[in-house]
Amino acid sequence: MRCCVCLFQQSLQCSPSKMAAGESNSRSSCLNLSNSGPLGNAPPSNSAHSSPASNGGTMGAAGGINRSTGNSNPQSGPENGGGAESAVRSTPSAQNPSRQPVGQSGATSGAASNMTATSSSSSSSSSSASTASADASAAVPSLPSSPASVLVYREPVYNWQATKSTVKERFAFLFNNEVLSDVHFLVGKGMGVQRIPAHRFALAVGSAVFDAMFNGGMATTSTEIELPDVEPAAFLALLKFLYSDEVQIGPETVMTTLYTAKKYAVPALEAHCVEFLKKNLRADNAFMLLTQARLFDEPQLASLCLENIDKNTADALAAEGFTDIDLDTLMAVLERDTLGVREVRLFVAAVRWADAEAQRQQLQPTPENKRRVLGKSLSLIRFPLMTIEEFAAGPAQSGILTDREVVSLFLHFTVNPKPHVEFIDRPRCCLRGKECSITRFSQVESRWGYSGTSDRIRFSVNRRIFVVGFGLYGSIHGPTDYQVNIQIIHTDSNTVLGQNDTGFSCDGTASTFRVMFKEPVEILPSVNYIACATLKGPDSHYGTKGMRKVTHEAPATGTKTCFTFCYAAGNNNGTSVEDGQIPEVIFYT
Repeated sequence: MRCCVCLFQQSLQCSPSKMAAGESNSRSSCLNLSNSGPLGNAPPSNSAHSSPASNGGTMGAAGGINRSTGNSNPQSGPENGGGAESAVRSTPSAQNPSRQPVGQSGATSGAASNMTATSSSSSSSSSSASTASADASAAVPSLPSSPASVLVYREPVYNWQATKSTVKERFAFLFNNEVLSDVHFLVGKGMGVQRIPAHRFALAVGSAVFDAMFNGGMATTSTEIELPDVEPAAFLALLKFLYSDEVQIGPETVMTTLYTAKKYAVPALEAHCVEFLKKNLRADNAFMLLTQARLFDEPQLASLCLENIDKNTADALAAEGFTDIDLDTLMAVLERDTLGVREVRLFVAAVRWADAEAQRQQLQPTPENKRRVLGKSLSLIRFPLMTIEEFAAGPAQSGILTDREVVSLFLHFTVNPKPHVEFIDRPRCCLRGKECSITRFSQVESRWGYSGTSDRIRFSVNRRIFVVGFGLYGSIHGPTDYQVNIQIIHTDSNTVLGQNDTGFSCDGTASTFRVMFKEPVEILPSVNYIACATLKGPDSHYGTKGMRKVTHEAPATGTKTCFTFCYAAGNNNGTSVEDGQIPEVIFYT
């Protein structure tokens, strides 16, 4: 049975002025119960424990209601003894202008109109509701023992069709309404079950699943259907859409409504749910929505979630919902080449997820169990993309990797040629748009020698960019191969932010040759960094007439990126602002 709180809250939806004016349609009364009879509007929240609406209920012209225990047709008219006119003739109290309570055959004069009362165990939402409940209880010394016993006063709804000028209005009136209903659904589980009236024709018109349920070869003849796997709020949202094309979804109900719309094959409502999720997609809920999109087979939504994760990887990984995803979703993310975060942070996030997963599986969060729950996802973390410092401080000491894997990766970081490792070494690149580059020299000269000392130059920029590589000069002696180590170092902390041990081939011309980092290096505005290149090979070309400030202007937007170059303290193999190596910086904005 619904409590007084729910009834009173629903009554607040009515316009007092309209009620005072005596508006006769059911929506002006607003005081309805799940058990309020064949002519009453059922409320959004219905008690599954109430008995079905009596089919013998009738309504008098003055609004009095007398419910019997008979089984007469709720649509019976004067010809078979039913209907409003029959109620007036057969019920003496119907001639009395005082409204009569449902479930009472005797007079209850003096009770306030448009109020409701439940059994003494019900609670009220305000003092006025409590007073109304007490007054009605006093007017009726004893109530029937049935759990459906309630007192309801409301305006008559006879001839309700006359107030509805369109088919849409008439069907909207029937939503969650006992009027003409021929089936009831028991929706939800346990104490949360709600009994919701419906109309087979309206449901079959809007859903192929309901059509098969009621009209197919194995159609059900039951008048009560249990739906334990559906949330009541979601089912009501589905019915609201089928009856009136109105969409009622919110953050708390959108996922359950999407599930319900899919279950009953209502693609139009599915589309509304997906559109709602798209509009509310953020970094802090991207992983949660990605899991749901994969569960409900919504590839478009899943794609949008992955794009959001690519653009906001650090924020998405830090969100609480990240640790709740399943292993398949974790692997789908780790497989991507477009994540915008350093690999060591991916490892830290994966370990955090493994902690949560071990607890879900009731395992101790030991390194062995973390490796066990991570499974194949561990091989998707690209340890070779880390710096040796990052690897030594984190993964190497975590206990998750085997001793053999740790040794193999340390060899990969420190020796040339690099031995094969079991982990992916393909760079991730989250960058979009057009690649940019600047050249800091205006002239090229010959002979620049190398003896193991690094060429270095300090620089800063006026806006955030991502450096992906350098352009370096090659040999003056014709086609040659070089071994090279490139780095970007944070000047104040002396931290290596990005590096790569690699090689390049040159053709003997004065052109520059691209040498790329393993992954983009984020450069923040007004911060000093050192570009460093250590070459092993024959003498090369070098640049002269260097510029202290170099500006790049984007052709499409006119956005300017200004580089400022300065001398880097220490041994730089002779490279300076005026001349030397590292003539070109390749970047994205």
